[in-house]
Amino acid sequence: MLISNDYIKLLTSFPPRPITSEEELELTQTRIDQLLDQGKLSQDEKDYLNVLGALVYEYEQQQEPIPDIYGVELLKSLIEDNGLRQKDLVSIFKTESIVSDILNGKRELTKRHIEELAQFFHVSPAVFFPIN
Repeated sequence: MLISNDYIKLLTSFPPRPITSEEELELTQTRIDQLLDQGKLSQDEKDYLNVLGALVYEYEQQQEPIPDIYGVELLKSLIEDNGLRQKDLVSIFKTESIVSDILNGKRELTKRHIEELAQFFHVSPAVFFPIN
């Protein structure tokens, strides 16, 4: 296999190495973005891009997966992330006791609750349902 000078230049400009940190991931993604922003790529650039992409993929596969949360667990997370209290959601649930019952699993979220929560938190209503 003959390696062109253009490919060698790509390799020396940003040598591909296994990614071991978030910082290295960001640097590699920046290099990938620079290549993609060029528009039409040569075959050497496409091959190089594939190598970098494989390194990113390998790193991401080794990371701890983010669990899927939905429904009440998602609501609890949104409340905590936004520094809210149960009384901040009374406009949606009508009473603080209903908020408490939902958060404690004594009541279910209704369609109206989900629609209003989606508006309140600026998310799609779909995020409150499990992924099938």
